[in-house]
Amino acid sequence: MGLTLLQGSESLLADRAITAILKASPAAIVTQLDCDEIEIGAITDALAPSLFGEERIIVLREIQDLIAEAGEEITTYLANPEDGVHLILWHKGGVKGKALLDKIKKEKPEVIACDAIKKDSEKSDFIRSEFKGLGRKVSTDAVQALLDSLGSDLREMSGAISQLAADTEQGKEIDEAAVAKFQQGRVETSGFDVADAAMDGKRDLALLALRNALDTGTDPVLITSALAGSLRTLAKVSGASRGVKSFDLASSLGLPPWQIDKARRQLVHWTPATLAGAVVAVAQADADIKGAAVDPIHSLERAIISITARV
Repeated sequence: MGLTLLQGSESLLADRAITAILKASPAAIVTQLDCDEIEIGAITDALAPSLFGEERIIVLREIQDLIAEAGEEITTYLANPEDGVHLILWHKGGVKGKALLDKIKKEKPEVIACDAIKKDSEKSDFIRSEFKGLGRKVSTDAVQALLDSLGSDLREMSGAISQLAADTEQGKEIDEAAVAKFQQGRVETSGFDVADAAMDGKRDLALLALRNALDTGTDPVLITSALAGSLRTLAKVSGASRGVKSFDLASSLGLPPWQIDKARRQLVHWTPATLAGAVVAVAQADADIKGAAVDPIHSLERAIISITARV
């Protein structure tokens, strides 16, 4: 019997861990269940002994969402596990479902960390690691460009890295120009047009760019990502002395000189208080478009109006 516990909220890392286990046992019969929509008895049925004794892998995703009765089905099974069954349990973290989690840990499972990558430094390390795994070198400016444009979505970032590695000539370092070329081929890059206009306080232009972006297929999530990235850049540059040249600041801030110069021009119209307010507006818009509001497009428009009113 195998028992693996995935811990952490990053779905990309959890999916990769599950895929690796499945690939290691290609002949196994696989059953995957999402615990947020499971019925009582479904886990017991999935774990019931097989008539033919074949190798099986049972994957239970997001076990923190299980009701108590369904959680007991897991602990009952663990008290008398089946040979030939590999049980994979993913808990997203937090206090929800902790009692069940503690019982699982007493069985000494293999634990794989799938923690969310939140800090920019950790995301930068992730980007470099992804490129290294693909056998490619990447410049610091390229890492920052990817972080600014796709830093809110690890899965999207991973896809972009794979595409960049495939599109860039073998043996050549992937630099900021390669990232810019890649972005120019994506309709999503229009999200940066929205962000630039908003940071400059050009409300009409920002709203027009927003409509054009949405009409050409840009995902609203990528627009909030671009807005958040621009605000992060302004916040970074705001804390640096204006007497230091952008070239000298590039390394310590992790930003290319041109981006520092642009941020300095924009910061003329911003204060710490207005920056903080804009961050709140973008955070609300991000929550809205991920399901908290009926009309996410209206939420984006409201965020842009709020941001530009502060400039």
